[in-house]
Amino acid sequence: MVNVSIARRYARALLEVAVEAKTLEKTTEQLTSFAQVLQKNQDLADILLNPAFTRPQRSAVVEALFKAAGGLTPEVSNLMRLLVDRGRLGYLPDIARVFLEMADQRVGVVRGKITSAVPLPPESVQGLQQALEKITQRKVSLATNVDPRVLGGVSAQVGSVVYDGTLRSQLDELKRTLSQR
Repeated sequence: MVNVSIARRYARALLEVAVEAKTLEKTTEQLTSFAQVLQKNQDLADILLNPAFTRPQRSAVVEALFKAAGGLTPEVSNLMRLLVDRGRLGYLPDIARVFLEMADQRVGVVRGKITSAVPLPPESVQGLQQALEKITQRKVSLATNVDPRVLGGVSAQVGSVVYDGTLRSQLDELKRTLSQR
């Protein structure tokens, strides 16, 4: 369910409130966690998104989630209550995605992803992060991914730019070069 204008409206409002309350980092973590739980737990999503359940029933489930999570920021709990009241809880994953983009932009962080054939040691990830920060002139937050199809080397994506140093891409390039002769 993608309606970017609705997601952007809620995300912008949450961002302003979180910045004002100085809880941006914690709000980001909690909102992302709730969105992931909703996406990964189909039974929970059915209860929270199914119109056959009444608003008080959905509110009770959300309140139980708050208790289980413990220590939520008022910003996240108020947003969740508002989404339940307005029947827009289905937008939570989109709101979280847009909020994360806005929060990153606000603090000058760009998200990236490293893909390698085997898990990389932390010092290698840190070295790649520093190199990418030097190239992009921005703070980079990296996620790592292991894909055996890579064969060797590393591929890094920062924003919309891909730096591909994988053996797979080098072999594909060699194949294209040889086939053109």
